[in-house]
Amino acid sequence: MLVHAKPLTALQLMFLLLPWTAWAGNEAAAEIPRPEHPRPQMVRSEWLNLNGEWEFAESDDDREDFSRPDAVYPDKIVVPFCRESNLSGLARRGFVKNVWYRRHFAVPSEWKSRRIRLHVGASDWKTRVWVNGQLVGEHVGGSAPFAFETGDVLDPRDNWVVIHAYDDARSGRQACGKQSQQPDSYGCVYTRTTGIWQTVWIEGVGDSFLEAISVVPGPGNKQVTLRAGVDGPSRGLVLEARVSANGKKVGRTQVPVAWGHTQATMRLSRVRRWTPADPFLYDMTLRLKRGNRIVDEVDTYFGVRTVTIDGAAILINGEAVFQRLVLDQGFYPDGIWTAPSDAALRKDIELSQAAGFNGARLHQKVFEPRFLYWADRLGYVVWGEFPNWGMNVNDPAVNGPVIDEWVEILERDRNHPAIVGWCPFNETPPSAGPLQRTIVDITRVIDPTRPVLESSGYHHGHPAPDLLDAHDYDQDPAAFNARWGGFIDEYARPFFVSEYGGIGWQIQGGWGYGAAPSDLEEFYRRYAGLTNALLDNRFMFGFCYTQLYDIEQEQNGVYTYEREPKFDVARLRGINARKAQYEIHPPLLMRTDSHE
Repeated sequence: MLVHAKPLTALQLMFLLLPWTAWAGNEAAAEIPRPEHPRPQMVRSEWLNLNGEWEFAESDDDREDFSRPDAVYPDKIVVPFCRESNLSGLARRGFVKNVWYRRHFAVPSEWKSRRIRLHVGASDWKTRVWVNGQLVGEHVGGSAPFAFETGDVLDPRDNWVVIHAYDDARSGRQACGKQSQQPDSYGCVYTRTTGIWQTVWIEGVGDSFLEAISVVPGPGNKQVTLRAGVDGPSRGLVLEARVSANGKKVGRTQVPVAWGHTQATMRLSRVRRWTPADPFLYDMTLRLKRGNRIVDEVDTYFGVRTVTIDGAAILINGEAVFQRLVLDQGFYPDGIWTAPSDAALRKDIELSQAAGFNGARLHQKVFEPRFLYWADRLGYVVWGEFPNWGMNVNDPAVNGPVIDEWVEILERDRNHPAIVGWCPFNETPPSAGPLQRTIVDITRVIDPTRPVLESSGYHHGHPAPDLLDAHDYDQDPAAFNARWGGFIDEYARPFFVSEYGGIGWQIQGGWGYGAAPSDLEEFYRRYAGLTNALLDNRFMFGFCYTQLYDIEQEQNGVYTYEREPKFDVARLRGINARKAQYEIHPPLLMRTDSHE
């Protein structure tokens, strides 16, 4: 029988750390970077964080093989930080195609699990993993997590793992997002991330285990629908789910495990909806049982909320919540794509909320689950995106990897209540239309609970879009208001200006959109003029200001790259947070007369 921890509350999940006494090499807890559990919606009691110092080698020669036991690794690197970052200990910014990692680990002797899996939160781009000299798996894509079975190759005392990542940002076949395809950063693209950039860990599971879960709430019916995918033999298995709210049991069900996917509907004795103002979360423990034996156990959480479209309005729990979004690119001065700490992820959300924003476009990057966890807890609405820049959409070779990875991302993130929509592409040409249509249709099948914006800005390639948008960096409030202050044809469906502003300030060797204001008062006038045009139009369901913080040479943030305020944050909050006409008179299809 497995050893299990007591069910965890959503808050306790934040503090769950690895069993330090089992750490190979007896490293101190303070020396382990990013020690928190990397997937708060999929927590098992038996897991071991493998972040820290690894042996490292890099090469442009595709023929070099560092998987051999006698291979000499010339460097050290701190995982999970990419080689380009200061936190990795290397800070190497030049191009390289092959990066290799190696370290030893021991499986804790007290573990009772039948199977051990090795997880990588994300590694850019094509990754292979060896354990004790045996290749255990390969993954293509730079943003989605993957895990490989270690099988019978593990030694009870000492094991060595080798991870190789091939990454060629200049190939046109990879999704790079805002990673520069030139030697240095320029314009609105920044320092690259090569190889591992999220936590590596091992985890113990049962001979059968929960591989994927989906929780779809139905607040009006006081119930949730649970779907579970099980890996391993299903004969004689039952799935048990127990739900609690603030420590009190509010739901329980048990169903036989079916081949393929198991589904169960569970009634809740208490329904408290997740909203930005009240981000309430339920805790849930899932167990696979065979008779009285617990085969696998997972602690997770979920929120009860709906996202629907009515006329030209997007509604959260049936209410017209104006989405005051900011563009967040997920870059850090010392970690590049990897936050230096869990606290830094939370801080970015709190800084945004302090300035009067209630959400973000998670722009050209798939943010890590810990960020989404904090968005869930803090009531911060977000749009999940994909880093599509860098791909040559005219090359059919890009289609398979993009589709496969987007499915993995949807399955990883679909249970986060903070995500209110998907946006798989940004500023794409018409030639991207066929791939856009395929991705949108797949998204609607996997997750029919959220709207899909097939591309933010530029070409919209789907014949039946859920919503539309535009990017507009006009710095003249009068001209901006003339364009967006009244009704236009696109408002027959939900519409918003999903990028605007970008006002440069304190520019030092960089740039912002338009001419920088002559003084702070001119900045506030411009900011208020542009923002008021959108707040005063009842047909706008939201806006997205560019951007939350400066990044390298792009210096148009509300905060500096180091997250220091550039402006009077309270004054910005007063502009952003005032009541929008959309909230007073939402453009509802069936209830228009009652709001006229």
